Amino acid sequence: MAARDPELQALLDKQAIHELLVRYTRGIDRADVELLRSCYHEDATEDHAGVFVGRAMDYIAHIEHALPRARVMTHAVSNVLIELEGDVAWAEAYVTTYARMKKGEQRFDTMTLARTFDRVERRDGVWRIAARRMSLEWNHDLEIAEGWGHGLIVPPDATPVRGAKKPDDMIYQREQ
Repeated sequence: MAARDPELQALLDKQAIHELLVRYTRGIDRADVELLRSCYHEDATEDHAGVFVGRAMDYIAHIEHALPRARVMTHAVSNVLIELEGDVAWAEAYVTTYARMKKGEQRFDTMTLARTFDRVERRDGVWRIAARRMSLEWNHDLEIAEGWGHGLIVPPDATPVRGAKKPDDMIYQREQ
């Protein structure tokens, strides 16, 4: 196989890393533990904003039982900056999380902005996270006020299709 143009290869590598970061958010939001595990190298480390520090696989084991119960949760990745150094890359991303939570009898929505800083490594031709560090930037909690744009987005008599956890979400039910 002929060598690719270095600039083209850099674009392909950056796209693969960006998709890796987005797959991670799908894994979290859909409670797809297998997908989450596939985003990390087996020996990867995780520093989840100081709340959890250790092996990434232990972090996934720590959260996997809570994920299916987290009914409404969405992570959005933005401001992705990737710096390539051969088979190692440094990726910074902003991650905005929206979640519906319950503490005791209190139900509320919460929005959080975090930043991830990942050392990503290509091993055996596959980019995966080797080390992740996260910082929490800001958070805002608010009362639940789900009105769907005062009925303009979803009319009162409609039943919208909602996201779900694996295997019930539409992403796992693709038409053939």
